[in-house]
This record gives sequence, C-alpha cells and structure tokens, in this order.
Amino acid sequence: MFGMAKGLDYTLDYFRRGLFSSKPFGVEPSEAWSDDSWWRDQDKRKFILNPGFDVIHGGDAVGTVLGGNLCTLNLLQGTEFMPKFNDAILFLEDDDGTRPHTFDRDLQSLIHQPDFDQVNSIVIGRFQKASGMTKGLLTKIINTKKELRRIPV
Repeated sequence: MFGMAKGLDYTLDYFRRGLFSSKPFGVEPSEAWSDDSWWRDQDKRKFILNPGFDVIHGGDAVGTVLGGNLCTLNLLQGTEFMPKFNDAILFLEDDDGTRPHTFDRDLQSLIHQPDFDQVNSIVIGRFQKASGMTKGLLTKIINTKKELRRIPV
C-alpha cells in the first residue's frame, strides 16, 4: 500500500495520527476510494467519489482502537494472542475472498468471545466489489445480531 503513487494521502495521514501522536482524533470519510489493482498500473487508477459513512446503529463511543482483518482476528481465538476487548472500538475489514455469508459467520464467531460485551463500537471497512456485499446485506447481517443492538456500528 505504501507504494501507491496516487490515493495514499488519506491513509498516510491517519496512519501518522495513529502511530506518531498521543492526541485523540476523530475519523472523517475520505473524498474518494478505489477498488482497482493499483500495483499493476499506477497511472490508470479509478477513483470513486465517497458519499460518506454508512451508519447502521448511530451513537457515540470512546475507547481504544483494536482490529484488523476479521478472519485473521478469528484465528487468534483460544490463543494467548487474542486481544482483550475491554473498552474497544473494533475496526474490522475483510478481503475480496469474503462473501456475505462468510462475513456473517465470522462476525458471529467474534461476538461469541467471552468479553465481547465490553466492545463499545464497531467500524467496518468498505467491502471490495468482488465480495458481493451490499449496504442492504450488511445492514441485514448486523441487525440479526442482538449483541450489536446496544452499540454504534
């Protein structure tokens, strides 16, 4: 990702804020996003205007950002490396190999963790087009999880 010639500014800005400053900060939506194979052709990037965040359950949350790839996080379950969810704001994403039913199953597995009730909010990254996930499908999946009704998503 750090080899991108175009479209890296937003990511790099938040990367720096998160790692090189101890000040709290909010997250604003990017102006545009891409779902192209940027590493193949840096000159023919296709950017899509970003209409902003999609909120399924509104609200405010304060906590420690924790997260990463959902499938990889689930591989840590049952090990000493599984992070604690105490006051966590989970940032989750998945790759283009994930389909809606797989995301649903993986999310439910994470919800079954003993300290999941300490999660304060979930932020889900944009799905790649190849995943087949839509806003409607994601909303349906989230709304089937009673444990998520109490937190912003």
